[in-house]
Amino acid sequence: MTIDEILKNEERQIFDRKSVMIEPKALAISVVAFANADGGKIAIGISDKNRRIEGVDYEIGRVNELLRVPFDFCEPTVKADIEKVPCIDYKGRKNHVLVMHIEPSPQVHANQADEVYFRVGDKSKLLKFEERLQLTYDKGERYFEDKLVPDATIDDLDMEQVQEYVKKIAYRKTPIEFLKQNNGFVIEKGEKMQVSAAAILLFGNEPQKFFPRARVRFIRYEGTEEKFGTEMNVIKDVIFKGTVLRIIKDAIAYLDTQIKEKTYLGPEGIFVTEEEYPKFVRQEVIVNAVTHRAYSITGTDIQIKMFDNRIVVESPGKLPGMVRADNIRFTHFSRNPKIAEFLKAYDFVKEYGEGVDRMCQELEAAGQKCPEYHTNAFMLQTIVYNNKDIAEEIINPTIYSEKPSLEDKKLDLDIEKLEIETLKSAIERQKYFTHTKENLLKVYNSIGTNQVFGAPEVKEILGCTVTASKDVMKKLRNMGVVAEVKGKGKGKYRFVYESEIGK
Repeated sequence: MTIDEILKNEERQIFDRKSVMIEPKALAISVVAFANADGGKIAIGISDKNRRIEGVDYEIGRVNELLRVPFDFCEPTVKADIEKVPCIDYKGRKNHVLVMHIEPSPQVHANQADEVYFRVGDKSKLLKFEERLQLTYDKGERYFEDKLVPDATIDDLDMEQVQEYVKKIAYRKTPIEFLKQNNGFVIEKGEKMQVSAAAILLFGNEPQKFFPRARVRFIRYEGTEEKFGTEMNVIKDVIFKGTVLRIIKDAIAYLDTQIKEKTYLGPEGIFVTEEEYPKFVRQEVIVNAVTHRAYSITGTDIQIKMFDNRIVVESPGKLPGMVRADNIRFTHFSRNPKIAEFLKAYDFVKEYGEGVDRMCQELEAAGQKCPEYHTNAFMLQTIVYNNKDIAEEIINPTIYSEKPSLEDKKLDLDIEKLEIETLKSAIERQKYFTHTKENLLKVYNSIGTNQVFGAPEVKEILGCTVTASKDVMKKLRNMGVVAEVKGKGKGKYRFVYESEIGK
């Protein structure tokens, strides 16, 4: 970085400025928050209030304390690289600003007080117990892209694509050196070079050879409902394969051909053409799905379903990290940070956390609703409507046909799934192993209010055997925290409502 970049940059998800006078325990909060989220840079030696250049060269003792923060004030240690950026300080002296580069970590980090923080926008958020537990689960899922692919070798990578990327990011070494020295794309073990999932997805000659369902399927329906059998109403069905970049480009280009336009005479006597979905919105829903899908879920692909009144994008994996439907506009967490970093170089990912907010702004400007997000145990649905009035009047049948719930029972506003503390209390009264308790909480966090589930869903959530999933369901029944649901098949339950506790 240059001193001009440090001064011009706004504090955000992946960038912060701190005075050289900051206390080590205060700096530890930011370091932990970055490591737990998407990583980032902390510029030390700049007053974060007025951007005054203080520098670090004349505060050697204090700087030495700050350099120890990732080691002595974080548990476990946070990986951080240090860069010294030359500058002229506010007193006119030659000086340096310290830039701490923090990697996104596969572990959950805490400060000396055993507090866990998470970067949200330009703030470091202290996590509650259940949020901390959820982050632990998501961290385990997050780094599937780092796993080595059995039987894949360096010959399965397209070195021309690597060369193109190396040139784009101005990397000065050779493509093979880039793969060996960055992001764990290629790991040397003896004379053999093993290749990561991210390398295959980004640079593979044929990624679907190793990940058959790492693709996007576009389905166009006639009307506003998805019909089956003799009434099937599919009029387009196209599959896009290749690398992540190829899939995104091809899917966006094809979706562009399916968009309707409306031309009318505007108030100033000039013809105006409006598209039913803003260009950025339809690009972003595809980019988000490909970037943040759970590639560990190998049994299904991303599906873009286009109806007359809406687009529904279904992507394997629930909302990641601390992201929820009610905070998604301003909260970010990369399930696949290496894929996100790659796409940023091609301008498909702008700034971390910017995309959803901009989608909302463009839709609101067009008089349309913000995207809606719905999750079941394994899939995230993003729904974008093309007409405000239709969006308010029509219930999306896709949601209710694919996510089993009690749609025949109108819910009162005071009906809510039992609180996490209620479940924890019920668990603590049992003599279960710690691993079992964690699995019960993981099932709770994966199942939505009013969602119907059973042993098959538990098996998918935990990645366990059929026997183990049935045992989990038995424990939930014995604790009295689930209620049986009739008419949805054998062995189907929902979590009890808070209002039902004690009855």
